[in-house]
Amino acid sequence: MQPRFVIVPAVPIEKESLRLGARDFAATVCAGFDIYDNQAKERLKPSYPSRSDAQLQCEQMNKRFDAG
Repeated sequence: MQPRFVIVPAVPIEKESLRLGARDFAATVCAGFDIYDNQAKERLKPSYPSRSDAQLQCEQMNKRFDAG
């Protein structure tokens, strides 16, 4: 069975853009990690700067859900 909460990469943040001819190139920065709720089908806030921070919170949330 799939856990209710899982870790997903956060949506990248656009840092700067560069135009070469007819094409635009955007430099993006990793925004960290989000927790995704498989039941509600949505990303939860806040985002976490490191995967280990998100993993810790995700495990705690899954334990609460399983116990409840």
